[in-house]
Amino acid sequence: MNKLTSILAIATSLVGADAIQAQSSYKNDQQNPFTLVYEGAIGKNEPGKVNIHPVTYKLHGIEIAANVYTPAHYDSSKKYPAVVVAHPNGGVKEQTAGLYAQKLAEAGYITIAADAAYQGASGGEPRHTDNPAYRTEDIHGMADYISQYPGVDANRIGALGICGGGGYTLKAAQTDKRLKAIATLSMFNSGEVRRNGFRNSQVSTIQERLKQASEARAQEASGGEILYSGVASVTDEEINKTPTDLYREGFIYYYRTHAHPNSTFLYTTSSLIYLIAWDATDQIELLNQPLVMIAGSKADTKYMTEEAFSKAINAKNKELFQIEGATHIQTYWKPEYVSQAVNKLVEFYKKNL
Repeated sequence: MNKLTSILAIATSLVGADAIQAQSSYKNDQQNPFTLVYEGAIGKNEPGKVNIHPVTYKLHGIEIAANVYTPAHYDSSKKYPAVVVAHPNGGVKEQTAGLYAQKLAEAGYITIAADAAYQGASGGEPRHTDNPAYRTEDIHGMADYISQYPGVDANRIGALGICGGGGYTLKAAQTDKRLKAIATLSMFNSGEVRRNGFRNSQVSTIQERLKQASEARAQEASGGEILYSGVASVTDEEINKTPTDLYREGFIYYYRTHAHPNSTFLYTTSSLIYLIAWDATDQIELLNQPLVMIAGSKADTKYMTEEAFSKAINAKNKELFQIEGATHIQTYWKPEYVSQAVNKLVEFYKKNL
């Protein structure tokens, strides 16, 4: 049994038909020249079609790795609306952020998906730092870069944040008014979850975890070993025993069907110093742009979208769009759910950019 067949056998035993539907993504990781791991990914640039352009740029001295997608028949002398796409926690630009960037390029937008600083193929040490200030700055940095890209109309830039990228996009949009239309997909409020636990399951241990984070930072400062939280790898048995859809399906997505070598669930333990004190909805009343928030009806993270949506009291023409039957992770890849999300996004950006 070869590696691909083995992975598919594992995934099929865990999630049945859903894993079979996703199986081509792993094959893409082995063959795609851009290391894209999503279904229907661009395999080569061809005239008259959507093209992908790997780029790098500096953000506060750190080199950022990104992919820019240009629409079919792209002409740099024309003006196009653009969308910056922020990836999920643990994700990279080659996964769902790239899928949505490509789909929006197919609809006529110039898009950019960048790896967060300290993560993916971008620079920064220590690796896998997950500081909300940095993640928010990543979105400002994408806006910096894409606003100067040939053919982009700098007055028509939108933003799409997925999962953790959604929370950081809400924060960036509060003050960055270059972002004219704001969308989130399966929004995840990283600060709330790192502080209280998923669905408020760790409220009683906040001070204990802050102590651990403080000790981890002290160890880093003294030149000691970098300590990490999260999951580096997972067994099939552990996946099957995971009670929540978010983490069970997330393990399958990130470690089985859509695995990418730059993607990991790990983050530095010292990051909790910043994460626990942060919240995506703090000062959200500053967000006054048009807003659409998309979530699956079966997503166990939907409560975070609903909380943020209710607090965004000054957002214009705001809409909460529900994808019937979808869980959080299924919105990342499942064709019928991706199609619904993309259709809503195109409708929203067409109206507001």
